Amino acid sequence: MGANQSYTKILFLYGRATAAQNNQNFQRALSFYTQALTLIESNDDTSRDIIQLQYNILIKICDIYITQIQYFLAATFLEQALQTAIKLQRQDKIADCIDRQGEIEISKGNHHGALHYYNKSLDIKLNIHQNECVDVAYSYHNIGYVYSEQGRYNDAIDMYEKSINIKLSTLGDNHPDIAHTYYHVGKIYSSQGKYGQAISLYMKSLKIYFSVSSDHLRIAIVYESIGLANAEQGKYNDAISFYERAITILVDAHLENHSVFTRINDNLASCYKKQNRSDDADGIGQRCKNILRTSQQVSKNNLSSANVVDQLQDDVPVENGVTADLSNQQIQLQQTSNSNDDDDHSHIQQSHDQTLKEKQYFNAYMRALHEGSCKNKVIRAMYAGPECVGKSSIMRLFTKLRLAIFQHPTQVADQSDRMIYLKVYKIKDRTTHTISQIWDNNVYQIVLKQYENLINKQQPSKLTSELIDNLLSMDDQLASDAMQSATTNQHFVTSVLTLCHTQTNLSADNNLYMPQNFFQYYYPSWLNKTADDSQYAKIWDFGGQSIYHVTHQPFLSGNSIYFLVFNINKNIHDRVKTRDDRLLNITYLQSMQEWLTAIIGGNTNQDNITATIDNDQAQYSLPIVILVASHGDYITSEQEGIDRFIQFEQALITTMPRYKKNIYSSRIIFNCNPEDNSDTTLDERERCSLRLHNIMKSFVQSLPFMSNPIPIRWYIMATILHIPTDHRGNNKIVSSFMNQIRASRVHKIMTIQQIQSLALDFGLYESDDELIDMLSYLHDLGEIIFCHKADKHGIIVTDVDWILRIFRAIIQLHDCLSGSLEIKSLYEQASRTGKISTKYINHVLSPYQLDDDTKKCIISLMETYDILCMIKSDSDEDECHYFVPYLLRPDVQPFDLSQYHVSDTLYIGYEYNDVPYIPDGIYYCLLSSCLKEWNNTDVKLYYQCAKYYLIHDRHYITIKKDGSYIALQYCYKRNDEPEIAQFVVDRVKNSIYMKRPHDLIKTKLSSIVDTRLPKFKGAVCQYYIKCNCGKLVNLRNRVESQGNLIQCLSCHSLFENQSITDWMINKAEHPDEANDQLKTNLNPNVDSMDDNQRKLNTNISNEGIDTQPEEQSASNQKISTENSSYIKDIYKEIGPDWQILAIQLNVSRNIIRIIMLQHPDIYIQCYEMLHHCAMQYGSNFKSKLIDALNESDLGEVAEILNE
Repeated sequence: MGANQSYTKILFLYGRATAAQNNQNFQRALSFYTQALTLIESNDDTSRDIIQLQYNILIKICDIYITQIQYFLAATFLEQALQTAIKLQRQDKIADCIDRQGEIEISKGNHHGALHYYNKSLDIKLNIHQNECVDVAYSYHNIGYVYSEQGRYNDAIDMYEKSINIKLSTLGDNHPDIAHTYYHVGKIYSSQGKYGQAISLYMKSLKIYFSVSSDHLRIAIVYESIGLANAEQGKYNDAISFYERAITILVDAHLENHSVFTRINDNLASCYKKQNRSDDADGIGQRCKNILRTSQQVSKNNLSSANVVDQLQDDVPVENGVTADLSNQQIQLQQTSNSNDDDDHSHIQQSHDQTLKEKQYFNAYMRALHEGSCKNKVIRAMYAGPECVGKSSIMRLFTKLRLAIFQHPTQVADQSDRMIYLKVYKIKDRTTHTISQIWDNNVYQIVLKQYENLINKQQPSKLTSELIDNLLSMDDQLASDAMQSATTNQHFVTSVLTLCHTQTNLSADNNLYMPQNFFQYYYPSWLNKTADDSQYAKIWDFGGQSIYHVTHQPFLSGNSIYFLVFNINKNIHDRVKTRDDRLLNITYLQSMQEWLTAIIGGNTNQDNITATIDNDQAQYSLPIVILVASHGDYITSEQEGIDRFIQFEQALITTMPRYKKNIYSSRIIFNCNPEDNSDTTLDERERCSLRLHNIMKSFVQSLPFMSNPIPIRWYIMATILHIPTDHRGNNKIVSSFMNQIRASRVHKIMTIQQIQSLALDFGLYESDDELIDMLSYLHDLGEIIFCHKADKHGIIVTDVDWILRIFRAIIQLHDCLSGSLEIKSLYEQASRTGKISTKYINHVLSPYQLDDDTKKCIISLMETYDILCMIKSDSDEDECHYFVPYLLRPDVQPFDLSQYHVSDTLYIGYEYNDVPYIPDGIYYCLLSSCLKEWNNTDVKLYYQCAKYYLIHDRHYITIKKDGSYIALQYCYKRNDEPEIAQFVVDRVKNSIYMKRPHDLIKTKLSSIVDTRLPKFKGAVCQYYIKCNCGKLVNLRNRVESQGNLIQCLSCHSLFENQSITDWMINKAEHPDEANDQLKTNLNPNVDSMDDNQRKLNTNISNEGIDTQPEEQSASNQKISTENSSYIKDIYKEIGPDWQILAIQLNVSRNIIRIIMLQHPDIYIQCYEMLHHCAMQYGSNFKSKLIDALNESDLGEVAEILNE
């Protein structure tokens, strides 16, 4: 055999050996290496390439024996490698050999010897390369590792920093070696107890490994280290999660026999034991046995089938430097007809081109995964408006669908299966598409850009005729390997080395976490795809029933376009009519106010855009709302339609002037009669649809949101999280791959930690901030619901239609016609009281078969959006109830206040130029917030009104929604006994003056508006009273020097109003004037209390009012049991001297005055003051108190505490 053929055979043996070594099949690798060395030794060729190859083989064999802890054999082959390197006169190879000597010493535990060799190697490398070379970086890393093992952590970190600085400048920031250094620095931080810093570096390490490496063992070890760091902090659940992830990776990679697998399982069992989960800990041992048994069976099956050819080749004897099977193959190929040579050459060249193209695309994909992006191409367009106004009909016409005669409503409260009617269409030509097609196209476009950049930088290689002849003379497997190898590099030795690495990375190991699996999911569809830079609209038909107003917020986005639909045949002041002709308690105007305030007020985007429509350029505020009319079939003339449209516009602008820059009036009126399909009507519908399309297109092209760069990682995550209605029929395997991920990792409702773990595992994690941005983007498109405030860290709903069904099940009450009496009573209670119980929720959610954790997430989500508010049951501590005021039936009777003294009404709200409307959702949030503040369940409801009882203040507060304002009244029960009546009056007045509940409610309303309606953040919430003309007047319009005299700006009359007196508005401005009167009524001096006053206190006790200080405490906040005990022991001993003590405790004069005004008894005053200080000083309360007692000449009381 010729020298060239022998050299080629050596190369292939070396390549097969390297691939086996990379796959941890060391015996197989040694067999191939030995055959290659035998061929080299029997060959007369002493060229530099042969000697170089011999050196590589010797080093590889040395590495295997180091791994197998056979140091004598490792040293033997290392010595041969060193002599070969000297023969080559390669200082860099000599340094590599010395590094191996250091590695052997490390393995033997000789750190001093290892440090000697590593420093010696470093000196050689510095003489060759100076400092900025990756080989130098490796030496710094090795020295850092030795220092770390010696406990010299600061020295180690210095070395690692030198290493990583060089690697970053030479390898870039996405190389496995950089991840390796991050990991080792993390190990140091973990050893120092700096677990947060350690985990951060572990995460950086993982991110790199997932994007560029398939080293399953190393990835599993990093996961194990994160688990250990969490376990050291007592975070056993987090530790268990990372251990299990590591175990899954090892099992998928068939590394169950590795010692790391056993070690991680031991760590997992330890965590279970720390949590007293002995059964789980004991079960790990059996699970390991089962996994190992399965692994051994799989290995046996593989041995008998897939690897049988390779085994036969291993056993073939070497004859004259060439294996028998190759000789036979060569003879057979030489006997092939020469007429087939051209076809064979063409076939190999074509196969080469295809393989090269796939590899180039893979390289482009990997580069795009790290840095690729494209402009956003999708926006959500939502049809909104009152119920039964024709939203679904217009949407069908807009997307070129015929009207359905029996169109189902799309309200969340409807009983139909469909929650959201959804279409995705191309803005360019109005053709419909699926969202998954758009994601795939965007991924392709990003990769194509990287692919074209790669192609432009390098010319595609061509296989030479001589090389093709050599390939034809070899067996099919070797020829295929060689062909793929040769595509990546013109130098054949380097080609084989590249082949070994690439084949290992692209091996089909069934591990879902590898980037190549995602590449294979996308690549088949790219072969016949052309780039498309079109923009798309994802169109929602959103439910409009009034009960759903409170749930708008989770589904709205400032980065959407809205079509607001109204029925042009209705007067805007008419009450909304349902499909079954019922009239609701809300007008079309109120419904439009609800929608517009939710859409515009809930938007954080304060940007303006300039758009040109019909050659008219104008500026608009975001979000854009396009006004569209339906029921044009009821209009008799074009002018009538224009007039009605204008009337509707004017009504909106008059009541909501703040919104006029957001609204575009299209003057489009659709004929929505499904039975009218005449040619004239069809033409008119198409004309309306095309005009609406062009209007939307003009706005879309002007939106900043559409120019935002979207990373490829976001599109891949969107594909993973998307529950598809379409399937890839042409590629069942890759579709199965994606569905397997969804089935195992994607849930309908997920936490932010689960999403983070998903992105991290699939190499799609960049940073926490980018993850939040990605989730917000998908939320804007309606792909998910992302609530970052829920459940501490955030909740993500991946199935929007599903969560709508859940909301419908909880918030919509239907007549319970059958079932147990208990269930019927739960429904009745919810509609009568506006409160639902846990039993009710469990019942209505039972068809969904939700586990407890999912239910908790859903409740947390609804509480965050103030859809419901949890309250504790007074009678059953284990049973929770939820405050859901919008469930109340409109026919629930108003409160009977005939036996009560009722204050005049005080209104809270905003100037309509600032906040045009307070929607129902804000009102219900206010009710829930007040419920939490006053912390009692004694709240009664009727339609849009709530009555709270303030037990410590002995009066009620009613909060009612009155149009765009909140109406307040307080009331208390009349008493025929004068002394008690006077006490109650004084008590109520004291409460109104001192606690000022109206200020509290106003502050809460302002806070809720700032949070839920960020568009109006900073608007001033104010007080109003009603004039005799029926208009509300701002209290700022009081006449100077005439406190109770108000001027109405509508009728210009002057009038007095009892509200100012009842709510002590003026006294709030002159507190000193009111103090004397309140002090006289309350009489803080207990020693001067007369018999009538004592009798009054007795009567109060008989009425069930406890005067013990514990119950009279003005604060609902808790203090520690220890501090409470101190207070009870000494407050009676201090008595009248409490004010002197208060000054020593740095209690302000204002607080002292408030305590005196609120409590007539000096002992209660003392108790309150001490309670205030206990909350202020916390654990330091006792020491502060003792010092103050001694300073106040109350040393004997201090002795009580010391004892």
